[in-house]
Amino acid sequence: FGLFYLIKDFFIISLNFANCCCFGKGKHIITTTDSEEIASIAKESGSEVPFMRPAELALDTSPTIPVLRHALKICEELYKEKFDLVMDLPVTAPVRKIEDFDKALNLFMEKNPKTLISVVPSHRNPYFNMLEEDSEGKINYSKPNNNFLRRQDSLPVYDMNNAIYIYNSDYLRDEKNTKAVSDNSIAYIMDELTKIDIDTELDFQILEALVKEGVVQI
Repeated sequence: FGLFYLIKDFFIISLNFANCCCFGKGKHIITTTDSEEIASIAKESGSEVPFMRPAELALDTSPTIPVLRHALKICEELYKEKFDLVMDLPVTAPVRKIEDFDKALNLFMEKNPKTLISVVPSHRNPYFNMLEEDSEGKINYSKPNNNFLRRQDSLPVYDMNNAIYIYNSDYLRDEKNTKAVSDNSIAYIMDELTKIDIDTELDFQILEALVKEGVVQI
């Protein structure tokens, strides 16, 4: 299943649809959207659009898990079968590669978690150089630990890069679950460049410049 959002450049949208369709491992590649325009692009790129997303799940404030839960429920009713897992591939992460889909899926099948989340190594570390302010205005390390004197020695931490999510379908079916991180989640570590996430016009301009310079290939 793919969860896709509208961004300015339709080339990025169609590229992501095409990559998902080229992956070849999903029984169905689904686009959930409330936009007829995006639905048309998705169909032209090989995705299925068997339903339109309801308005209450298409707000800027709509969380992801209910959207995926709705898509899973509708698709199981339409196709009259149960699906074991859902792979969510947000369209705003254009730097990922098809081989990342394979590696993430293989890792998920090997470890059998409830969820898998793609990440990149973080340059900031709550044990070393991230601070929190208390109610009195005093600051301290986010995770105080006197054992770490250098960032390189502290425990590894990661940024979610919003590129690949995989869910056990039972986890999505349970309405008590509202977040991608569960009590049994694992990380798929990706290249640092994959942290590029197209949320703003500036993000798009940065990606465009990197592509023109040959730093990034999409």
